[in-house]
This record gives sequence, structure tokens and C-alpha cells, in this order.
Amino acid sequence: MREKLATVPLKPGVYIFRDRDNRVLYVGKARQLRNRLRSYFQKSSDPDARKTAMVREAVDFEVMVTGNELEALILEANLIKQFKPRYNVLLRDDKSYPYIKLTLNERWPRIEVVRRVARDGARYFGPYVPAGNMWKVLSYIRNNYQVRTCRHPLDKPMRPCIQHQIQKCAAPCSGELDHDEYMRAVNEVKLLLEGKNRLLIRSLEKQMLKLSDEMKYEEAALVRDRLHAVVKISESQKIVAPELGDVDVIGLYRKGLLVIVKILFIRNGAMIGSRHFSLKDVSESADQYLLGNFISQFYSRELVLPAEILCQTLPEDREMLSEWLSSRKGRKVKILSPVRGTRSDLVKMAVENAELIAGTEKNHVSGAAADAIRELLELQTAPEEIGAMDISNISGKEAVGAFVRWASGRFVKSGYRRIKMDAIQGPDDYEMMREMVRRIVKNLGEGLPDLLIIDGGKAHLKAALDTLMDIGAAGKDVIAVAKDPDRAFLPGIDTPVALDDGGPAALLLRRIRDEAHRFAVSYHKKLRAARTFESPLEKVPGIAKKRRFELLRHFGSIEAIRNSTIEELAKVKGMNVLVAAKLLEALNPDSRKT
Repeated sequence: MREKLATVPLKPGVYIFRDRDNRVLYVGKARQLRNRLRSYFQKSSDPDARKTAMVREAVDFEVMVTGNELEALILEANLIKQFKPRYNVLLRDDKSYPYIKLTLNERWPRIEVVRRVARDGARYFGPYVPAGNMWKVLSYIRNNYQVRTCRHPLDKPMRPCIQHQIQKCAAPCSGELDHDEYMRAVNEVKLLLEGKNRLLIRSLEKQMLKLSDEMKYEEAALVRDRLHAVVKISESQKIVAPELGDVDVIGLYRKGLLVIVKILFIRNGAMIGSRHFSLKDVSESADQYLLGNFISQFYSRELVLPAEILCQTLPEDREMLSEWLSSRKGRKVKILSPVRGTRSDLVKMAVENAELIAGTEKNHVSGAAADAIRELLELQTAPEEIGAMDISNISGKEAVGAFVRWASGRFVKSGYRRIKMDAIQGPDDYEMMREMVRRIVKNLGEGLPDLLIIDGGKAHLKAALDTLMDIGAAGKDVIAVAKDPDRAFLPGIDTPVALDDGGPAALLLRRIRDEAHRFAVSYHKKLRAARTFESPLEKVPGIAKKRRFELLRHFGSIEAIRNSTIEELAKVKGMNVLVAAKLLEALNPDSRKT
């Protein structure tokens, strides 16, 4: 690699380090590629342990020249998202955030909840994290403004659906609704979602007084109810800085090897949500570097960008980040580090929230256990997410596979998966293991955990590793955890690691393995119970639910149906001679009744 450095140009671009298995270890950007790469091979008075470990493992690198530093920044963010390199600072976040979408680009606008933002002329409001307040607002809108939620084309009139009958939709599909009246309701909804509650309240008060003066008391009462609901929603909103508009506030706090990043979403001066991220094994990285990485990765997804991003210190490459975000938003996005005033107070609030999260027992315990697992299994990095797989069957029947996920000190039930393995014939545990790994990994896609546990011994581990290699998913840490005695088998090592010392690593690995076993067995028992109570009629082609119901109602039992004749069966509602003959043949395979 040192000889290869001489061929690297002094131009901006992106560089990638790879290991002996051609896996991506690290992705970085540079203003001058050659100088940056040389710095990795020079002795430093203040060595970075993370950097040193990466260089020790790397056997090759490649470079991609870009036109300027901004292009390098964008390419770096995309490559990190694609490869998820082990030595990059990664956001373990595959979630998309909910937005309220108001389709102002349509003649009859509708409202819906989406998790993808597009440049389609609609207005997007959010993100709402958590989503509780969003559903309250939507409930108010549907009860008071009856804006449609369906996606039906309204090019010709149609009969209104049940949503209109329960007074949740004004039914523009009927062709009888006044368009100006509907758009007045839509504009009031837009004001509410924009946080312009005071303007909306004044407008509703004027409408109510006008209708009252005109002695339209029923209409005035409806507007009054809307007014009361808006006032109630306004009281529940956390107004923090009305003068700021749309702002994201980022706070960073360190505790040992753990770094917590807290982001507050403020829209139109009201806090509509927040989110936090745990960054581990980055204690030697500067705050500026971490903030720059966080901003480039977090905002690389499709989001409605704020006008300002506030941080406790200016991130690395602040000007480039601002230019990139501004080009995506279509207007200026500022990245600021305020020292006084309301903005500074908001940053302090975000940092204090990050400190509270870092101090919780859950994060402390999970971080300590992950570090203990890294030491026990001699892994390169502590696993932030751990998954486990197990199979369950009796003599090959009702064979199932199960996958569980553990992250941030708890089991993540939304990450659980289970499959039926009908294609495997007979009690072949290893073939079942291959089938389970193949299907579950395909289902998870890029969402594989850092460490994968296989419930079983050395042969189960080999079957899983061979399958991962065959499907091109090798690269993650994989172990097998067996019982009686509890021990872990590692790839390429003959002697297993004992898990009977009662330490945090052994306890956590056994707990995750047992959860996978429990999940697999419970699904197997469910399928076995379903087969026990399965009706013989369900296996007969042509005998669907209605025919089964009519047959049982007419004859009273399966035995009576089995002892009947074709003519008797054909008289039952929905039956005929052909289906009756097939039914008797299926119920009496040894002798066909006529």
C-alpha cells in the first residue's frame, strides 16, 4: 500500500480501505487524497487506536477522484450508507420518520401519513417523533374538517363511502360539494399544521361572530367546536421559540466510551419531536468530527430540512455541509453554534437531555455487556446489535425457523422474524439451518446485526457460515452457542469458549440464545396445535369455507359425511355430483362409496 501511495493524485475525492476478504473497512473523504492517505502510515504523537486498528487490518485501498470537496462529501455519505464500514462512525438507525402530507397539488387535496418525502408539490409537516401528537392532530382534523384521506381519482362522481356516513369525510367524490368551501377547510388545516394557531383562532372567531349575526346558529356552533379544539391543541403544544421558525437542535454528550447525540425537531417554534443516537467506541474522536459525520449521515435521507441547525460546536466541514443541505432544500440552510440567547438555551437543553439518556441504567448496562462480549470473543468492535437464530421441529414435522434481535439493552420485537420450512423433508437439522439462514438473511437485507448467534454446535455454525458465503452475506461476526454445558463455538477455532462464569457477556449471550429458542418453540407449538384441530375437509380440493359449513350443518359430523353417499352429498347447498365424488374419495381412500 505504501508503494501504491505514489500513484494517488493530489485531488479531492474519496478513499476506501479493504481487508484481505475485500470487505470495506473504512470510507473517508479528502481535499488532497495522497496527503490524507499518507497520514495513515506516519507515526503520530497522539495515535488514534481506532485508526491504528483499521490500518493494521487493511491490505488494500482504492480512491475515487471527484470534481470538488462537496462532491466528495456526498459520495462519502452514500458509500457509508451502502457499505456500513466497521471503522466508520455509524448511525444504527434504519427507521423512517412519519410526516403529515397535505396534497395541495391536487384539485381536491387529501391528507395522509407518509414516511417518504418527495418533491411532488405537496406540503409535508414533521417529522413527528414519537408519533402520538401527530395522531391527535389528525383525529382533530378528521372530526372537524373532514378532509378526504382516500386516493380515489375524482374525475367522475361516485357514491360516497362509509367515511362520509360517519362524518369523517366531506365526500368531494359525490360531485355535489362546493370547491371553495372545501378549500377553506383545507386552508384552515394548513394553518394548523404550520403552527399558525393564533391566526387560525382569530379567523375562526370572526367566522363564528359573522354566522351568529346572520342567525346561522347551527353553523356558528360547528365553528365554535372547531375553535375550542384548536385552543386545546395549542395548549398541549410545547412552544419553545416562536420567533425561530424551523430549527433542528443537536446536543452531544460523552460518558466513557459512550457518546449520545440528541436531536430536537422544532417547527414553527413548537417542539414536535426528538430522537437520540448512541455512538460507541468513538471516545478518541473530536466533537467536531462526530457532529460532521452525524449531520452528513442523518440528513442524507429524504427529510424536510430546517432553515437552521444548531450545535454546541461547529462541525467539521461546516461550510460544505451547509452548501450541500442548501442545495437539497432549495434555500439557505445555516449551521450555527450560538453562544447566547434563545438558540444557545436550546442547545443546552439538547445537551442536558443527552446527558440524562447517557446516565440511564439501560445504556450503561448494555454498553458494558457489549464490551464484555467483545473481549470474551476477541471481536474487533463491541456489537451494538445482536441477532440469534434457532430451529424447532419434531421428527422434521412443523419445522420452523426463528430470529430475534437485541439492541440498546432490550429485545426489539419489531425485528423478530419467523418462517415455516415446508420444503425440507425429514429431520435434517443442518439443511434446515441452511434454509433458515438463507431466507431470514434475504428478508433482513442490509439490516443484519453486528453479531449473529446460531443455536447449536460446531456443525450448525459451519452450515450457517457456508450459507452466508454462498449468498454473498459473509462479513458479520457469527458464533454458535450450545447447551449442556453452555459454550460458544467461534469460526476457525476448535476449542469452544465457556459461558458458565456468570459474567455479563456469558449471561447476555445465553439470554439471547434462549429467547430465540423460546420464540421458535412457541411458533412450532402453534402450528402443531393448528394441525391437531384441522378439519379433514380443509384438505379436500374444491371444499372451501362455505361448502364445509353447509356440509357440517347438514350432516352434523365428519363421520356422518364419510358414511353418506354421493347422491346425499350432492343435495347439499353448493355441492354437485363431481365434488361429492372427490370428497368421498378423499375421506375414504381405501374404498370409494357410490
